[in-house]
Amino acid sequence: MKNGEFDKKSVDWNYFIYVTILMLFGLAMLASASAPLGYIKFNDSYFYLKRQLFYGILPGLLLFFIALKVKSEWYRRFAWPAYGFGLFLLVLAFLPSTSLVINGASSWVQIFGFSFQPGEFMKLGLIMLLADMLSDPHRNIKDWQNGLLPVLIFIAIPLGMVLLQPDLGTMLILGVIAFFMLFVAKLPWSYLIIMGLLGITVFGVMVAVKPYRMERLNIFMHPELDPQGIGYHVNQAFLAVGSGGFWGLGFGHSRQKYQYLPEVNADSVYAVIAEEMGFIFSTALIFLIFLIATRGLKIAKNCEDEFDKYAVVGVTAWFFCQSIINIGAMIGLMPLTGVPLPFVSHGGSAMLISLVAVGMILNLSKNE
Repeated sequence: MKNGEFDKKSVDWNYFIYVTILMLFGLAMLASASAPLGYIKFNDSYFYLKRQLFYGILPGLLLFFIALKVKSEWYRRFAWPAYGFGLFLLVLAFLPSTSLVINGASSWVQIFGFSFQPGEFMKLGLIMLLADMLSDPHRNIKDWQNGLLPVLIFIAIPLGMVLLQPDLGTMLILGVIAFFMLFVAKLPWSYLIIMGLLGITVFGVMVAVKPYRMERLNIFMHPELDPQGIGYHVNQAFLAVGSGGFWGLGFGHSRQKYQYLPEVNADSVYAVIAEEMGFIFSTALIFLIFLIATRGLKIAKNCEDEFDKYAVVGVTAWFFCQSIINIGAMIGLMPLTGVPLPFVSHGGSAMLISLVAVGMILNLSKNE
């Protein structure tokens, strides 16, 4: 980028190929998993696939190429505006005129007939802001009062707003992103442990104040309880995963997607993948996610600029941890949190902002 080298350097093509494979596979599986639901609700088996293409991938690709081509210094310049824009969208989620309440949570915004999740935009905004603050040579994060406290305040603001919606899944992802970025910034272990304990305490309080969250936790520990009630979702997911066996029932031949398994187009899409494609392909998908994560960490390790390194680490932690949380819930390793599977689950705003983040990583990979 310096001295006219920007155009001479190439992006990390391995990272690009891995993400492209994941996205194409995700589109194929979304088409299969959501077909019955789309037909029943909208008389169109490809309704959710079309929405993913027109509201997620197509505008996302446009922004992807913009993110790929701009000079990487612009990411630092737009760190604060991106964070501020994310906060603005979170505020809209609380206004009666723009808030869209789904399943009791005000985690959606609807403007001019378009609905989206502001938390998805906040993920990238927080990453960019933390990358800017942590790469500041004048900031000593070991000085908790003058160096670390301002960083924690800007982390706490969006976490608190998301918590009030309430959207525990998005709050968890934002917290994980911040934790890993602070870890890479070499925050002392004592501070990290205190932050971890504080996060566990907040989670415990949120579970305690809402009975249904405690019931979800109990179902996670004992999935055989209440199979027709609050345990219905997780038990149907287990049935789908178990039915797939080693080789799967075949593409398009899932039985659980026919109004048995909830959220087949979103949170539960991995269960349909395991049912149709079997152990081999569902394990290969996890391996592909690991490849993307390890490639992202390699890009971060080779970045000469501190801002670039922290930004890549943040996006990598976001994609990887969200994927593991989603898959873990489908196979009984984690409680249900309602987070989508990146590049696979239906969600226009999630796909759009994820493609922007990929464009940023590929842009920054030129500076290795």
